Amino acid sequence: MATILVLGGTRFFGKKLVERLLQAGHDVTIATRGQTGNPFGDRVKHLQFDRTDAHAFEQAVNGRTWDVVYDNICYSPNEALEAVRILEGKTNKLVFTSSLATYDPRAGIRTEEDFDPNTHAIRTGNASDFSYGEGKHQVEAVYYQQASFPVVAVRFPIVVGEDDYTERLLFHVRQVLEGKAMAFVNVDARMSYITSDEAAAFLQWAGEEAPAAPFNATASGSYTIAEFIALVEQATNKRAKIAIGGDEATRSPYAVGADWYMTNEKATSAGFTFTHVHDWLLPLLEKLVAAER
Repeated sequence: MATILVLGGTRFFGKKLVERLLQAGHDVTIATRGQTGNPFGDRVKHLQFDRTDAHAFEQAVNGRTWDVVYDNICYSPNEALEAVRILEGKTNKLVFTSSLATYDPRAGIRTEEDFDPNTHAIRTGNASDFSYGEGKHQVEAVYYQQASFPVVAVRFPIVVGEDDYTERLLFHVRQVLEGKAMAFVNVDARMSYITSDEAAAFLQWAGEEAPAAPFNATASGSYTIAEFIALVEQATNKRAKIAIGGDEATRSPYAVGADWYMTNEKATSAGFTFTHVHDWLLPLLEKLVAAER
């Protein structure tokens, strides 16, 4: 049994991670602002604070230590710098939830070597000072260059599931069912996906087994936007109305200008077995369609 702190673990794949950790018999503490409550009850310890408030963070963890810390909610170098300072001597490993956004969309598949956090220049600032992708660059850079404890950065692509509160996948289902247009930039762009269940499983593996390094975590396989649209049409049994460009109201959350997908070969070689996106994306879309009808 390990002692584990999860920063952000009450919704989507963070919630599923905590459930998996509890089922594995670990001693879990969650840290949240308290806005979504504690769905785990007395099965977990609950620290309530805003992680952007360094003083509150420090006070909450004072006198405590953990084998593993999961940081699912860090978006700026300032937050990461405070976490490095506050968690010094308090953990043996940190798993950071990073993103495919550390890679720019361009032709071809992305590998971990396409972004090296050990050489990226650190700039201080808050989340509002950076794009989402650069914010993740900066957090990885801080953790790998400044932390004394081992760090695993998990780079997720688009995470999907019936429980996705962002409703990015559901957007496409609704637009087609309602006969509304969806706007894209490049329908030939290829993208990666992972389910919230598999994302949680990978995070558990990262904490229990993965060496200290960045890892891409994506289901095997990929789809072009055009292929994805065809799946939505198949699930809804309706033709999609597609626009190129379009206004913000109709623009797809997947409106990238070039390929934005990655290989999972490094994680596979390290021992994690992924699902294949071709086995589950259509059934997932069909479930979303059934729920909307």
